[in-house]
Amino acid sequence: MRAGAPLPPRFSADQLAGLADPYPTYARLRAAGAVCRGGPAQWFVTRYAEVNALLRDPRLGAELPEQYRAFSFGDGAAGAFLSRVLGRRDPPDHTRLRRLMTHTFSPAQVRALEHRVGLLVDELLDRRPTPEALDAVTDVAYPLPLMVICDLIGIPRADDHLVRPKANALARAFGGVLSESERAVADDAVGWMREYIGAMLATRRPAVAGDVLSRLLAAADDPSAPTTLDEIVDNVIFLFFAGFETTMNLISGACAMLSQRPADFARLGRDRALVAPAVEEFLRYDAPFQTTLRCTLEPIEVGGQRINKGRVIVLLLGSANHDERQFADPERLDLARSPNPHLSFGGGMHHCFGAALARLEARIVLDRLLDRFARLEPAGDVVRRARFRSYVHVPLVGVAGASGGADAPAPRSRRTAVAAPRRTAPDA
Repeated sequence: MRAGAPLPPRFSADQLAGLADPYPTYARLRAAGAVCRGGPAQWFVTRYAEVNALLRDPRLGAELPEQYRAFSFGDGAAGAFLSRVLGRRDPPDHTRLRRLMTHTFSPAQVRALEHRVGLLVDELLDRRPTPEALDAVTDVAYPLPLMVICDLIGIPRADDHLVRPKANALARAFGGVLSESERAVADDAVGWMREYIGAMLATRRPAVAGDVLSRLLAAADDPSAPTTLDEIVDNVIFLFFAGFETTMNLISGACAMLSQRPADFARLGRDRALVAPAVEEFLRYDAPFQTTLRCTLEPIEVGGQRINKGRVIVLLLGSANHDERQFADPERLDLARSPNPHLSFGGGMHHCFGAALARLEARIVLDRLLDRFARLEPAGDVVRRARFRSYVHVPLVGVAGASGGADAPAPRSRRTAVAAPRRTAPDA
């Protein structure tokens, strides 16, 4: 940075959590420069080129400084857990653990799930008490990925009522700086999940052709890359979280957006080939995870700003996805956008290994909704969670009929819409 040059603007994670619409703020930050100041020893990166490069830069690591981790998550079970999971490890541990975990979400494994996921979506849509009423979160977006990941791991459906509240609490541990009360809830959830998964592992035997837990035990026996039982337990919990949180946010966000854009819903109904690129555009337009963290392993320069070793870098994925230097008309939802090199699943060695499964589930949900409804309409105000770009409730009315028809009836007044019933949902 040139001597005498003005300091970059300041921004904080607290500001991000409190913004219903962060994108105008991101635009102002990008206009001011590629970086902005955060809290002590923390920098935010705003522009696509810099975020994309830093996701792949070997001078940055995923393991966070001990002080930062203790400040953000505390020194209890959740903080310790977050220091051990795949997403917070650097090579060679990251390489070893990723090799262990990625088989679960390999392209072949994901393709094999397609029929099963379709059956689950049909089951969820069929059991709604009112055919036209739909809460995108509680009826589909929350239960579907949770059911899929529980099936993969081997968690019995009978334990669903036990696992769901722990899943909600676990999500808080990944959501940024935790308050004292949130730390206690997250610590309890991690402790409970460790005991639960540990007990399940105790009943499994290593088997290459078995379920996920048996395969992990078999892979852990590889003498060239030994893995401890504690590492397996913690990363199965991480797998559990990674397998449902992003997908839930993607599906609920897509439904919320389409309910406000009937022409886009009709367009998808007319041309199902657009469903897959539409999923990519929903990911770009409102990324389920707006940030990812890195730590500098040596001094670096970003956008003319020197950043010292040991600093926490917050990569603003949501801002990068709206950078006008990379995307034409980025504030427009373009279902056919191509190319669409969004960064919503990160990049480099830490690219989200559940991305293929999230895409599959979102595509199948949209296809099933297009099969059943001519249009989705809002049936009340959406309720968001403070963290991530996600929802607690997205109440909708599904207007019956084939989607995409030119003669679809005019939208009903909101006054006559049937509100979707409120069921168990993620905590706000």
